[in-house]
Amino acid sequence: MSGRRARIRQKIMLRVHVDPETGCWIWTGPRSGKQGRGAGYPRMSLDGATVAVHRTMFIIEHGPIPPKKQIDHKCRNRLCVNPSPDHLEMVTHLRNMLRRDAAKRGEQKHDHGGREDRAAKPGKP
Repeated sequence: MSGRRARIRQKIMLRVHVDPETGCWIWTGPRSGKQGRGAGYPRMSLDGATVAVHRTMFIIEHGPIPPKKQIDHKCRNRLCVNPSPDHLEMVTHLRNMLRRDAAKRGEQKHDHGGREDRAAKPGKP
C-alpha cells in the first residue's frame, strides 16, 4: 500500500468503531444530509473535496471503481466502511437496486460472515 493510501486509511480508522458482533466498521465521523438519495452515508474531507468514506476505503483496498459500478453495503449498514467482500461489494446499479428492494421487502439475508444473499439471484428462494 502506498504511503498516501496508508495515510488516508489511518485517517479513516481514527473515526471507526469496530462492531465485534457484526464485523461492521462503523463510521463515527460526519455524514451526508438526512434527505435525498445519498442521505446518511459517511463523508470526509480529503484534499479539499468531500468524499464518500465507504468508496474511499474500497478504493484503498481493492483499486479503482470503474464507471457504471457502485459499491453495495452487503451488510445493509450505510455507516459500515469495512472493505471486506462480506461488507462492501462492487456491483452494477441494477444489482444494487435489486438488493435494496429485496432488503426493504425483508427477502435479503446477510449473516455477517456467510454468503447468503437471496437478492443476488432474483426469483430464487
